[in-house]
Amino acid sequence: MVDARGTILERLQVPTPSHSPQAVEDAIVDLVSRLRAGHAGVVSAGIGAAGWVDNTQSIVRFSPHLAWREEPLRERLRERIDLPLIVDNDANAAAWAEYRFGAGQGSSVMVCITLGTGIGGGLVINGDLFRGTYGMAGEWGHMISVPGGHRCECGNRGCWEQYASGNALVREARELVGSNSPLAYRLLEMLGGDPDTITGPGVTAAAVEGEQTAIELLADVGQWLGQGIANLAAALDPDLVVIGGGVSAAGDLLLQPARQMFARTLTGRGFRQQARLELAHFRNDAGLIGAADLARHAILDPPMADRGGFWPGRGRRLRLRGRRRLLRRAGVDEAAD
Repeated sequence: MVDARGTILERLQVPTPSHSPQAVEDAIVDLVSRLRAGHAGVVSAGIGAAGWVDNTQSIVRFSPHLAWREEPLRERLRERIDLPLIVDNDANAAAWAEYRFGAGQGSSVMVCITLGTGIGGGLVINGDLFRGTYGMAGEWGHMISVPGGHRCECGNRGCWEQYASGNALVREARELVGSNSPLAYRLLEMLGGDPDTITGPGVTAAAVEGEQTAIELLADVGQWLGQGIANLAAALDPDLVVIGGGVSAAGDLLLQPARQMFARTLTGRGFRQQARLELAHFRNDAGLIGAADLARHAILDPPMADRGGFWPGRGRRLRLRGRRRLLRRAGVDEAAD
């Protein structure tokens, strides 16, 4: 539950059931129902979905990590949630939160990178969230970094997220432990002694506590991150790159190697201004804050395609009086926005 200033009023959390679209839908409906029960004046619902969402903000075309394939998520949820509703890519939502309320305020071209299981991203240009022609802009994680490299869940090989993400961190830690390297003994001991239970947050926590091998593993991820950001800067020339997601909890252990590699590989270095690389203000909360704010502002400006689908039970004719009443409850100034 998020207010108009981007402040989280209440949160509920459950594990994401990755095996079934229906199970994910049930979990969302249950959480929305429980949150609404404790708060009056709820005006809209925003879903930050880990997948490729079309420009109507309604259909999840594909998710590398969940069971969504051409999933009409907004329509299915709209039948069960009696609120204006949007679905957007979770990294787009995170980018919007950072631009509106966080590290990206005042930027002109802001690239947002979310490092978790994979790599997501968003792009805000002069105050507009750029989604591309088909709604799939910002999929930085699936740019090819190493032709013929590690297999990715998207079906390709050598995607950037296979080298600069939580999954990459876990894979490298497990491979090092599996080689019986003496460098890994202390790390394995700190992580419980079972290679199969090694997680990205575990390796990050060990690094924060000063375990040298974990620090080196994070530095490797940071270098891959910095190199990829240099490629993005060559294409987009941003003034700011915001780095969030779960892996960003490593802070400077990740950010400093990324900055160093970025400065070393940026095209035109020495003859151009460099984008700033900053940690996200909201870290893992950015996606939910952004999804809520996008849904709130869609009351004013529904998605361009199929605008009637945003308003449950209202068709394409909006009654102005009811719309203004919703806007006042949402804390949105129609004249200002």
